[in-house]
Amino acid sequence: MSDTVPDEQAAPHPAPVGPEDDPAAPAPLGVPRTPTGNADVDAALERLGDADHLATDGHVEVYEDVHRGLRDALTALDARPGPPAPPSSYPTASPSSYQSRS
Repeated sequence: MSDTVPDEQAAPHPAPVGPEDDPAAPAPLGVPRTPTGNADVDAALERLGDADHLATDGHVEVYEDVHRGLRDALTALDARPGPPAPPSSYPTASPSSYQSRS
């Protein structure tokens, strides 16, 4: 047996794993988001980028928030007054014309 102290450099130490080396760490998907021209929709789509920096269990909250925003934007489109209806090409009968029939 030897009474010498083992050299610390002889035993390999595992290298610390940084976030860039961890395959389970959140990473951006790099999916491009093309502007739509609608500010509400564009804001909701930008919100999807927040999921890039979250762990998988945090994605649900982002997706639900984006879904809610897109649904609200669609509802707002339905609520806006549209152009007036075109005039009817059919003559309308007045109620008095119904009463004169025998």
